[in-house]
Amino acid sequence: SRAIKTNQDLLPETPWTHIFYNDFWGTLLTHSGSHKSYRPFCTLSFRMNHAVGGMDPWGYHLVNVLLHAAVTGLFTNFSRILFGDGYWTLIAGLLFASHPIHTEAVAGIVGRADIGACLFFLLSLMCYVKHCSTRGSSPSTWGWILGAGLCAGCSMLWKEQGVTVLAISVVYDIFVFHRLKIHQLIPVFYKRKNLTLFFSIALLTSWGTALLGVRLYWMGNKPPSFSNSDNPAADSDSLLTRTLTFFYLPTKNLWLLLCPDTLSFDWSMDAVPLLKAVSDWRNLHTVAFYAGLLLLAYFSMKGSSNERECNGKTVMNGKQNANGHSFHSEMECKTLEVKSGFASKEENGIKKHEMQKLQLPSTENIVILSLSLLIVPFVPATNLFFYVGFVIAERVLYVPSMGFCLLVTVGVRALYVKAQKRFLKNLVFCSTAALIVFYGLKTVVRNGDWQNEEMLYRSGIKVNPAK
Repeated sequence: SRAIKTNQDLLPETPWTHIFYNDFWGTLLTHSGSHKSYRPFCTLSFRMNHAVGGMDPWGYHLVNVLLHAAVTGLFTNFSRILFGDGYWTLIAGLLFASHPIHTEAVAGIVGRADIGACLFFLLSLMCYVKHCSTRGSSPSTWGWILGAGLCAGCSMLWKEQGVTVLAISVVYDIFVFHRLKIHQLIPVFYKRKNLTLFFSIALLTSWGTALLGVRLYWMGNKPPSFSNSDNPAADSDSLLTRTLTFFYLPTKNLWLLLCPDTLSFDWSMDAVPLLKAVSDWRNLHTVAFYAGLLLLAYFSMKGSSNERECNGKTVMNGKQNANGHSFHSEMECKTLEVKSGFASKEENGIKKHEMQKLQLPSTENIVILSLSLLIVPFVPATNLFFYVGFVIAERVLYVPSMGFCLLVTVGVRALYVKAQKRFLKNLVFCSTAALIVFYGLKTVVRNGDWQNEEMLYRSGIKVNPAK
């Protein structure tokens, strides 16, 4: 209602420039009651919808679905850079297209902010990928990084978390494109031949700092204020309660990605009871969650000593790579490199390849990028830097879900490769297909909850009876 039906910024008699001075709900950004949600591009799209079809919801829904289709296509295209042209890319795309966690963002009209931010998020990332592949060989390379910066700015103007794509681009450059390990990072920046890498990262950092600075200044240099029911933990007087609850909430969000069985449009109030004591059994979930993330990150960045790269694909025990292709001997691997015209060498801690685009990242590379894509865009919703106006919001998982889908895909691929028997390989493949089917069916069922307001509130009774 506030974003569209009563938002004066959508009316033709209101000057369109007001959009850039008001928040998402049509309130002046500097007003004490503003939520500081600055999303002018999303509001502008609503205004265009209003100009074409008035308050008829059909056009609004159509735009949301088309945007989701475009995001799915871009995500699948990005997955091809990581997995190649095989069925692993298809699996990643299908997982993203069918995941039930996206229902709120697509079926709920105001969720367009997350979809639009994700669209320009991916466009920015793809521009930076192009910059990396042309850096040092084409004068247009700096045009690509300019495009990456502009798309990042557009993503932030759809929703605040869009600016995190700049951090993801840095991770891609270091850990995927250059395939560096943690111990190689510091020596790399002391080598003069690596100035282009350093300059690219410096540009991204400066641009991100500038965007955040302007964003803070534009909203009046004041954080938003929310009611106790919006975020009960933030209003708690106990430091222990706030700490335990805020550490637990990411665990709950990950569970919604893993098993989206119970979904709700409103997780405010006591939908997630506060953790008030160390003895609360839910703290075990928190410990397991962070321990798992740290172990996964550690082993990914450390790498495996019994694996090596053959034409950009991981060769395990000299027999099989991460994409399921077999190499019967080291001589065969070398022959493949010669036939493809591939030559690689180690310079200053960075692997430089004459035909970089023919290489596929190793499993470790993809896991690091996937973890970053899962965690970094979610950080603004963690209450780490500022309090947010919700306990859990499924729509904010739209961008992080890309990292989740990549993690599931690379995990399934690893299981498929390690399985020795054909029966086990078929079992892994069929289980993945079943997961996609069940995700799709859950999305269809969840869509029914968004048909009208009564059905939506009925669907939330189980999670938030008080509301």
